[in-house]
Amino acid sequence: MATPLGQLAGIIPPVATPMTEEHEVDVPSLERLVAFLLDAGVHGLFFLGSTSETALLTAHQREQVLAVGVAAAGGLVPVIAGVSDPGTASVIEHARVAARLGADGLVLTAPFYLKPNQAEIVAHFRAVRAAVDVPILAYDIPVFVSTKIERRTVLAMADEGLIVGLKDSSGDETNFRLLAAETRERAGFALFTGAELLVDAAVRAGASGSVPGLGNVDPAGFVHLYDAVVAGDLDTARREQERLCHLFAIVQVGMADGMTLAASAFGAFKTALMLRGVIATNVVGRPLTRYDAPQTRRVQEIMAEVGLA
Repeated sequence: MATPLGQLAGIIPPVATPMTEEHEVDVPSLERLVAFLLDAGVHGLFFLGSTSETALLTAHQREQVLAVGVAAAGGLVPVIAGVSDPGTASVIEHARVAARLGADGLVLTAPFYLKPNQAEIVAHFRAVRAAVDVPILAYDIPVFVSTKIERRTVLAMADEGLIVGLKDSSGDETNFRLLAAETRERAGFALFTGAELLVDAAVRAGASGSVPGLGNVDPAGFVHLYDAVVAGDLDTARREQERLCHLFAIVQVGMADGMTLAASAFGAFKTALMLRGVIATNVVGRPLTRYDAPQTRRVQEIMAEVGLA
């Protein structure tokens, strides 16, 4: 990897995991998806994150996704791998697999299920960092893991050399803004937002870039948005961000029919990718509900409204 992980910037989609009708990893579709993202000019690839439905994959499927992803990326951009699990021992096992497969970096949430305190979160990161010599990004997503990685904890782990950055999907924009201010002059620390609707504001505030789930569907749009902000073309950035906000309405399609947030969002991304001809099916991991024909038509209508046929 030419760029150290802590200096990474730009658009790094959390790559969806295409599945067959039998709920196996659809390898040809995954390879096409990686090519689609690379062709759009993304700056990195994040496999086995939330959008990848990692929590619903077996250990074998996790390894398969990452092996295919690393090979398909072909060294063109950095590859980072999610290795989260409830306990430290299992995370270390996943981390060692990721290192063996050639991941350039690891992404860790706080441990979950048992709701650790901040000291236990630091101990968790310290143990993983000691076990595997691969740079680590912390991932703050309390909506799924139930525990927030507090700002003071992030800074303490950075000071200790346990992490080289953070992906923030907390939804706490005040905390994010304060963290951006406190890390702006910190060399080798990458701060990414997971908020698709605020990429322009986050980058202007000092974020390194974005890890947008919607970036699977319109990676070129997010790259265009990021480039415009960096270039200081704020009118173009505003228009592109507003277009992507309109596209984000696909995430609400399933929720309007009573789906959970996870099923609605991940299903929307896969349905849109299927409609774009990138992946073969919109199958989601069990037990999530799959988008049906009327929901698929609604996704298609929204895509057409923003210029995605």
